[in-house]
Amino acid sequence: MAAMDMKRVVICIFIMAAVTYIPRVLPLTVFRRQIKSRYIRSFLDYTPYAVLGAMTFPDVFSSTGNPVSALIGTAVALVLSYRRKGLVTVACSAIVAVYLAELLL
Repeated sequence: MAAMDMKRVVICIFIMAAVTYIPRVLPLTVFRRQIKSRYIRSFLDYTPYAVLGAMTFPDVFSSTGNPVSALIGTAVALVLSYRRKGLVTVACSAIVAVYLAELLL
């Protein structure tokens, strides 16, 4: 029984490796020339940021025990990032804001 489980784990690892490798290699093989379309270039430039935001933003509100403190931390991060502060400053300030909100609430 353990050998069957190990075989399944190895198969799953190979499938996951293929699934993560193909999207990285496919653009290199398909697009050998420089992409001239402004629409496609802008789509490819902004897609990683949009996907990252879509994956992380909903978890922000469930990351703390209190949605109000999560909202306060998000507001602090948005204001500081709008003012073009650095990533470390934004992250640390949001953490401090959530910590203080948790203490006060």
